[in-house]
Amino acid sequence: MLKNMVATFLALVSFAALPSAAHARLQCVTYARQVSEVQISGNAREWWGNAEGRYERGDEPKPGAVLAFSGTRAMPYGHVAVVRKIVDDRHILIDHANWSRPGMVERGVVAVDVSAAGDWSEVRVWYAPTKSVGLRASPAKGFIYPNTMTAKVEAATPAKG
Repeated sequence: MLKNMVATFLALVSFAALPSAAHARLQCVTYARQVSEVQISGNAREWWGNAEGRYERGDEPKPGAVLAFSGTRAMPYGHVAVVRKIVDDRHILIDHANWSRPGMVERGVVAVDVSAAGDWSEVRVWYAPTKSVGLRASPAKGFIYPNTMTAKVEAATPAKG
């Protein structure tokens, strides 16, 4: 209960801190906090670092995890998206906002790992205006896993002794 109240408060504070022009559009960070169990503040490009010590992080997609994109010249604030489904080693379906069009929410769109190492460090994402994955590969930091996800894994692992 307290965690939900704190998360709601942080979401409201971050919303109030946005420039007035941004209030008219749903941002990816606000959307990711609403639909996932990952509750981090800051711009999307800061989520990976802000997750350190609070959430497990890795390079394996899992449903419910948040994919954190790096900031770039084309995407200075970075981007975050929530994993909906694993299709195969290189394809996932994601839910996110503010990618294809300002404020637009997209659910179940494809993201493709195009990294040489297969570690999701470079990703191409469905882009509605072209009806295909984007031409530009976007750099990603990796996946941030909700605490409930890592708790389930720890509970299923037998204790050593």
